[in-house]
Amino acid sequence: MEKLSVRNARLPEHVGRQIILEGWVRTRRDSKAGFSFIELNDGSCMANIQIVADADLPNYADEIKHLAAGASVRIEGELKQSQGKGQATEVQASSVHVYGNSDPETYPLQKKRHSFEKLREWAHLRPRSNTFGAVFRVRNQVSKSIHDFFQERGFLYINTPIITASDCEGAGEMFKVTSLDLNNIPKKDGKPDFSKDFFDRPSYLTVSGQLEGEIFASALGNVYTFGPTFRAENSNTSRHLAEFWMIEPEMAFLDLQGNMQVAEDFIKRIFTDVLRECAEDMEFFNKRVDDTVLETMNKIINSDFLRVTYTEAIEILEKTDHKFDYPVSWGIDLQSEHERYLTEKHFEQPVILYDYPRSIKPFYMRCNDDGKTVCAMDVLVPNVGEIIGGSQREERLDVLVERMKEQGLDPEEYWWYLDLRKYGTIPHSGFGLGLERILQFITGMTNIRDVIPFPRTPGNADF
Repeated sequence: MEKLSVRNARLPEHVGRQIILEGWVRTRRDSKAGFSFIELNDGSCMANIQIVADADLPNYADEIKHLAAGASVRIEGELKQSQGKGQATEVQASSVHVYGNSDPETYPLQKKRHSFEKLREWAHLRPRSNTFGAVFRVRNQVSKSIHDFFQERGFLYINTPIITASDCEGAGEMFKVTSLDLNNIPKKDGKPDFSKDFFDRPSYLTVSGQLEGEIFASALGNVYTFGPTFRAENSNTSRHLAEFWMIEPEMAFLDLQGNMQVAEDFIKRIFTDVLRECAEDMEFFNKRVDDTVLETMNKIINSDFLRVTYTEAIEILEKTDHKFDYPVSWGIDLQSEHERYLTEKHFEQPVILYDYPRSIKPFYMRCNDDGKTVCAMDVLVPNVGEIIGGSQREERLDVLVERMKEQGLDPEEYWWYLDLRKYGTIPHSGFGLGLERILQFITGMTNIRDVIPFPRTPGNADF
């Protein structure tokens, strides 16, 4: 016998084979004719496969007739052409082995529909639901596409530290990492004495792997990181997590224009792969969650991403009659409402804004000759606004030191970063994409907590 996934067992070319299936019961109904229909799912696809179990099976009366949603089973039998509607195949069971029963009185995932918020309380069971099974199959495909995109282009995959002493963004909202006894913290001059701590200095969970990525780009060419990042931001919105996953390529000998092109190609590749490999799941999202996701993704794939300067964007926003909650003027950090207006209303296509004011961007972004702007870029898409942020990095040592001091940073603490500009400095660029943010866009799920397996938010570190 050959073991198949439910996904493969639903293909008509396998009809006639003796197969083994293993999975979880979704439903069971009994026929007066002396057999039962079992709907089986193993997580490999959205749809179930129907199992026909006859009453002459030895454990029919004692076990099969008592199977309930959530029970786990092993099925052996012949894959046959189905006589029912909506399915190509079914299995005539020769054996049904019950691994584990499920109590129908207490199992939460019965036929009743639960809200996504309620399902978060059962994070250990919600992947068995249709919606979350689809979410995490799409998440898997997006992750695979990310690696495929960069590997096919010759990028090296680099693992950057999760524990760091550097604050890449200068945000100050970082989780501290310490081995000190919090009930007896050593003090020096009235302040915590970090010389007694494990790392001999204040250390944190990383907010970005970018700076370390630049180290490897300065030696090995094009690299990318793909790992968890952390923000200790006390925010309970639908767009924020304390722990999330970031993709950050760093590319040697590349300017801002080249950076924008890679970002555009990257987004299009992910969307194309998902539509091809997760067609059934995407149809589900389009039907049950957001009826615009397929149209929007296809439009983005087939669109050129417009290049528009920040200054041009501000002029457009200032001239429109549209009313914004946040007033617009040159020098502001654009809000989501501004970004969405540009991509959804004004241009009606994806937009890459670039050349932002230096006063609102981090120290590492390359300064333009006008002295007012930096080589920063944001990719804007409908329904979300910014989905990628990046820049050409500052490769000039004197300018970089000046920018650090401008933002209140001590260049001595970044001596290693400055060394990259002393010894064979190069033009280089990179960007960051939040995995959960793009998954929200693809699936139409409105809360970021529903596209990560175990959301970490203020007050919540369960599971």
